[in-house]
Amino acid sequence: MAEQSAYAAAGVDIEAGDRAVELMKDAVARSHRPEVLGGLGGFAGFFDASALAKFRQPVLATSTDGVGTKVAVARAMGVYDTIGWDLIGMLVDDLVVTGAEPLFVTDYIACGKVFPERIAAIVGGIAAACTAAGAALLGGETAEHPGLLGVDDFDVAGATTGVVERDEILGPDRVVAGDVALALAASGLHSNGYSLVRKVFADAGWGFDRDVPEFGHTLGEELLTPTRVYARDLLGVIRAVEVHSISHITGGGLANNLVRVLPKGIRVDIDRASWTPPAVFDLVQRLGRVSQPDIEATLNQGVGMVVMLPQSSVAPAQELLTAAGIASWVAGSATASSDGTAQVELHGAHPAR
Repeated sequence: MAEQSAYAAAGVDIEAGDRAVELMKDAVARSHRPEVLGGLGGFAGFFDASALAKFRQPVLATSTDGVGTKVAVARAMGVYDTIGWDLIGMLVDDLVVTGAEPLFVTDYIACGKVFPERIAAIVGGIAAACTAAGAALLGGETAEHPGLLGVDDFDVAGATTGVVERDEILGPDRVVAGDVALALAASGLHSNGYSLVRKVFADAGWGFDRDVPEFGHTLGEELLTPTRVYARDLLGVIRAVEVHSISHITGGGLANNLVRVLPKGIRVDIDRASWTPPAVFDLVQRLGRVSQPDIEATLNQGVGMVVMLPQSSVAPAQELLTAAGIASWVAGSATASSDGTAQVELHGAHPAR
């Protein structure tokens, strides 16, 4: 028997890491754009920047994020191929709201022990989501941290870079009174608020294997519903119609995120009666006895994006979104605020389920 290396004796398995890289190579390669140079396994990833020559004044945009405590659900369920979609949704959709096209992504997985098949499943999901978003998975890192993380512990994070013409950057300065707030449906909880969600169901004694009639599947399956990745479809809308600003509804909820893309002096009133949040939101609120302000300040309530655009853009934008399989609805409108600040107010009540 070969003598175990000192590094392996310390808990780091280099061979397992190499095996994970081999298992993920094909999935990563499928995500590559023509601008990607070389393959996986080098010290750095290469992206041919001459592709930016077609831009008049290219501005690079960057975003970094993680999956959060949703990884605890994936670990408990033993399902690892969906959280990559959550990571990419959190990354590229923070770029697209500026009007930027995501170009490439790098990921980082920290774990207590490298299980090659597990790592490959996570990266396979990341690569598939990158392909759906039109971004290349350019490279990444898998770090084994024995003694710092438990054997089954892991976390996932990443960063992305995109490009947009300087004079086409979307933002608050474009929004005016009379604009419409077009809401885009979320696929579910996405990847925010899971510390609250997990606590509510744990306190209620609900296991992830519990069948929930309101969902038509188990609690764990509902909680692992992947984040919808909007980037490619939203870019299609941005390029086809006039859009002023877009808000990605993540941690902090609808109002707190929407106000970030409004200028001073504009108020947006959102009508709760314009949509019914999916069952999981109502269940979290009832089981946890969470107040309306708290639930709306934590979860997306079924809204993944809000697009601020002129009335004339609404119909063609919705036509494009419907063709892409994304439900949308007019949720509110912008007016001048009475005190000169940027404001978002929610009114009314959601329709009964």
